[in-house]
Amino acid sequence: MKLLIRNAVLTGYVELVRSLGGDLSALLAAVGLDASDLAVPHTWIPVAAAADLIELSAAATGHDDFGLRLAESRRLSVLGPVSLVAREEPAVRSALEVIMRHQHLHNEALHSRITETNGLATIQLGLDLPSPRRRQTTELLVGAIHRYLHSLVGSGWRPVSVLFAHDAPTDMATHHRVLGPAVRFGQDLDGIVLYASDLDAPNQLSDPLLRPYARQYLEAIAAPRPEADVDRVRELIEALLPTGRCSLQQVAHSLGVDRKTIHRHLGRSGETFSSVLNSLRTQLAQQYVGSHARPLTQVATLLGFSAPSTFSRWFRDEFGTSPTAWRAAAARPEQPRT
Repeated sequence: MKLLIRNAVLTGYVELVRSLGGDLSALLAAVGLDASDLAVPHTWIPVAAAADLIELSAAATGHDDFGLRLAESRRLSVLGPVSLVAREEPAVRSALEVIMRHQHLHNEALHSRITETNGLATIQLGLDLPSPRRRQTTELLVGAIHRYLHSLVGSGWRPVSVLFAHDAPTDMATHHRVLGPAVRFGQDLDGIVLYASDLDAPNQLSDPLLRPYARQYLEAIAAPRPEADVDRVRELIEALLPTGRCSLQQVAHSLGVDRKTIHRHLGRSGETFSSVLNSLRTQLAQQYVGSHARPLTQVATLLGFSAPSTFSRWFRDEFGTSPTAWRAAAARPEQPRT
């Protein structure tokens, strides 16, 4: 099963690669992405592809601090709507709890927890990704949390220590500049140790007058939606199509219901799972094929087809022509009327 992440994890990536002299197009293509995957905010992309991209970019540019450089400009706003709620929480602890409680809205592979003992608090981060270890991605995530804490506690905040399970780099200048002097490598976990009292510090970003509205907003985005309405099913289909695991069974599992429940709810709107799937594919096909941003083989994958030939047959049935001919026609300038 492919886990997904919002493309906001790559905020600043394009600028960083270009500043380091990397070949942006080649790096993206190597992991099955392209610039359009980064252009539309809040788009889901595979976590493994994003992690591979960061690791590959570090190697290609010769900078083993690439992930940390990417985290250096990270702001709380990268978390989207959740950041609006977190920034209005009264204390650092409750702001972090909001972020962690809703982390699945941004990263399906991330798991985190806070433990406290003897006046110290440890924020531990982990990723459900296969080996080898994701050094750059780990440093990006830890660096991002460090930046969030810096914003919430105040500019004078410093951690007790920053921990990494991997070995130290040859040059630690970036690590000391971004994370401070107390960086430790070869540890049992990846995370940040701080004083527990820092968690109870007032949130420096909070505006008490906005707090009630932020909490109402949190309730709205966190409230369960109808079990299987058309919009929710459509959203899940769009997220699952590129992963190759879009099926009625998977959508039902994601919603926590059985397939009969989805059939029943869609039937009230005169829809079926197949009709919603085909309608969305038709819409996306017109968008993707009409543009030259992606090769047609990639379009087939994005639409959830197992082979380009299967996609071509479906496209001809829907549009009466091949995707190649459609793209060529779309590229021709319109002839003036006489």
